[in-house]
Amino acid sequence: MKLKGKVHKFGDNINTDEIIPARYLNTSVPSELAQHCMEDADADFMKKMKPGDIIVGGKNFGCGSSREHAPIAIKAAGISCVIAESFSRIFYRNAINIGLLIFTSPAAKDLLKGDVAEVDTDKGEIRKAGSKKQYSAEIFPRFIQDIMKSGGLMAYAAKRRK
Repeated sequence: MKLKGKVHKFGDNINTDEIIPARYLNTSVPSELAQHCMEDADADFMKKMKPGDIIVGGKNFGCGSSREHAPIAIKAAGISCVIAESFSRIFYRNAINIGLLIFTSPAAKDLLKGDVAEVDTDKGEIRKAGSKKQYSAEIFPRFIQDIMKSGGLMAYAAKRRK
């Protein structure tokens, strides 16, 4: 699968409270969470982003609490994928479980806010549109790719049961 979207850049240690502030955790409805996605990291994020855009983060993206609301908010907002130098382990697992595409790529930190990035999810290749500069990302084993492409672990399990 190939993705293309405008880059929204964030730094190191973006925590789950910045992704979806605790004051909005009285709901688990994805569309309601999406309205407040990244609000405490960038108050105007939802005004600037368009479906298909890409978040690029630094080290330890998604640190903090173990709530799965954070990757749900990102996915429901329409972000096509998150690329980061590294992810908090619990965010990493929650993202896979809910079907949010994530890519670990330390070199992709060179992408800048406003760049258009192209991601080949099968090859783990990331490039800046209009450039020959290419970054490699960790490639998940096929079964994890299938979980994410199915929309998450529950959808994957339901599909496999049929």
